[in-house]
Amino acid sequence: MMNIHQRASARRNALLMTAATVLLLIWVFPLLWATVVSLKSESEVLAYPPNLIFKPVFQNYQDAIFGDFSILDSLLTSVIVATTTTLLTIVLAVPAAYAFARLKLPARRTLGFYTLATQMVPPVGLVIPYFLILNKLQWLDTYQGMIVVYLTFSLPFAIWLLVSYMEDIPFEMEEAALLDKASRLQTMWYVIIPQVRGGIAVTVIFVFLNAWNEFLFAVQLGGNTVRPVTVAMYNFVSVEQTLWAKLAAAALVAMLPVVIIGIAAQKQIVKGLTVGAVKGGGRR
Repeated sequence: MMNIHQRASARRNALLMTAATVLLLIWVFPLLWATVVSLKSESEVLAYPPNLIFKPVFQNYQDAIFGDFSILDSLLTSVIVATTTTLLTIVLAVPAAYAFARLKLPARRTLGFYTLATQMVPPVGLVIPYFLILNKLQWLDTYQGMIVVYLTFSLPFAIWLLVSYMEDIPFEMEEAALLDKASRLQTMWYVIIPQVRGGIAVTVIFVFLNAWNEFLFAVQLGGNTVRPVTVAMYNFVSVEQTLWAKLAAAALVAMLPVVIIGIAAQKQIVKGLTVGAVKGGGRR
């Protein structure tokens, strides 16, 4: 027979499992519903009460990808913008985070506060200044203009996320490399970066997701040349009607790259999310 502690532990585990299951169902339900809607005809989507038994229609996916309002070109645009933004962010954020976490900079507090403060500005308050600046540079509706704008909010986020990982690395590892005549650049490349690969993977995912899902700047600063998929999906929404089935199909297609990246990098993501619990006492 189980003692009191075992019964309490069993009840606690059952409650945690129940809560996790409920949260999972809440998270999964919109995806399942979008999948069901994408497989219906437009008349079936508007039927009330909803029909749970119906003949699947795959024409919506064909229309979303190859139809009059195809999102194929916009998918390529989103891939270019999100991938370039992510690569530039990581290239710039890794050395910046290393400097904040490991070096004794004279203006460290001031620079750190400025970097953090950039995350506190409401994005809607930046649309007009960005529009005026890009218009002056003739960078409206261009890839370089969109990527630079995305860097302004992805770079501070990536720096502070990577700082938290780098601060958990014991200083003794770095000091041993410096005693062996390694330069700062060599120390960062051969000692620090291998230890924070999981954190870098997590940062890559979050930065890519933010760039991929961004809508406000994309709709205001983009156009016919640079139109990310988040903007292109609104082609299925008009004053007269909303093509819900095609919109759901387009949304699911737009999710595929993110899902593929998440599955491919899941081991690194889990390692990065748990690295703080494994490493401790590295700061001094």
